[in-house]
Amino acid sequence: MIICGLDISTSCIGVFVSDTAEEKRYFYHFKPKGKDWLEKASGVKIFLCELFENHKIEKVYIEENLQAFRRGLSSAKTLMSLARFNGVVSFMIKDIFDITPEFFNVNAARKSLGIKIDRKSDLSTKEQVLSWVNNEISHDWPTRVMKSGPRKGLVVLEDFVYDMADAYVIARAGLVQ
Repeated sequence: MIICGLDISTSCIGVFVSDTAEEKRYFYHFKPKGKDWLEKASGVKIFLCELFENHKIEKVYIEENLQAFRRGLSSAKTLMSLARFNGVVSFMIKDIFDITPEFFNVNAARKSLGIKIDRKSDLSTKEQVLSWVNNEISHDWPTRVMKSGPRKGLVVLEDFVYDMADAYVIARAGLVQ
């Protein structure tokens, strides 16, 4: 079976595709471009068509959008934008590919896989999730070299790596359920 996990936002979509029969794994990311969510959705549609054509995906698991505010991160406007975009992308998957996505709360997905987030750790939640993924599988994550500032010359992970790791977690949770 070929499955797909998605971590959807208006700035970056993390994607994990797995062919469970052949034990093949693919990570992707897509950064929607456009002046508004409709233009961004048009780009996502093209990306999804290419993705589904290349992989013949049979099941899709999507990270459920946030249901509550998170201190310092989520305004009502942000929550509404993310929910709308998540809904549009989910509808496209059903409408174009006739696959009804399954949705997973990120905390429930992590719990089902035994991922424990240490709130007292110096590592962020995203870094802890990526560490768990790295313990599960071997993958060469994309990096970049910092060009300026105090970290100039330092090699760091691309920001979208965390979205791809979240997509992996959602796909794995889908398989466990």
